[in-house]
Amino acid sequence: MKPGAKSFLKRWSKRILIFLLIVGVLGVGVIAYANFTAMWASRGRLFDDVASLPPTKVGLVFGTTDRVNGHENPYFSYRIDAAVEVWKSGKVETLVVSGDNLSRYYNEPEKMKQALIERGIPPDRIVCDPLGLRTLDSVFRVKESIGSGSLLLISQRFQNERGIYLAKANGMEAYGFNARDVETQAGMKTKIREIGARVKMWLDVNFLNTRPAHLSKKIVLPE
Repeated sequence: MKPGAKSFLKRWSKRILIFLLIVGVLGVGVIAYANFTAMWASRGRLFDDVASLPPTKVGLVFGTTDRVNGHENPYFSYRIDAAVEVWKSGKVETLVVSGDNLSRYYNEPEKMKQALIERGIPPDRIVCDPLGLRTLDSVFRVKESIGSGSLLLISQRFQNERGIYLAKANGMEAYGFNARDVETQAGMKTKIREIGARVKMWLDVNFLNTRPAHLSKKIVLPE
């Protein structure tokens, strides 16, 4: 190879390396900022003690499957425990269970409703939202039903933080009651996925203006 060609390749190799380093630093910065902003938005709005909860009309329980690989899903059971605790405290009037039901063979909201009924919550105070395909969908769809009123999110802390960010970005007064977290290998995998979910959350709100696909099918709340 000619000396001039070697010099050219060397210069461009350095430029490409610098470019990749800049992109990498920016990428890490966006990831860190998106994850931090959810925590910042939820400061002072998360509760572990039901006695400290502000009264709200609606409690939103985020959906998840009840079983994983044939075993009980602790995320599911801990959210049910938390929802029951909130209900018994008298701090909410209605519970909306929001999750995926795009297939007749998979119905997160109905499983949650049945679990809550078995724990003594009146069926007429539980509303199923079968189109809560994502946290964003669940929050937006409840907003369409209650307007700018206050909302209590019921899930693990990581999802409550993200849900509060989404709610506040859309003019809602939102709080979160933290269900028990999952401290296992499965829990670690969920926390790793949450990093990416928060980047998507930030992009949805600030750049993509993402809206649920099923806003026309509204949630009907009991009187």
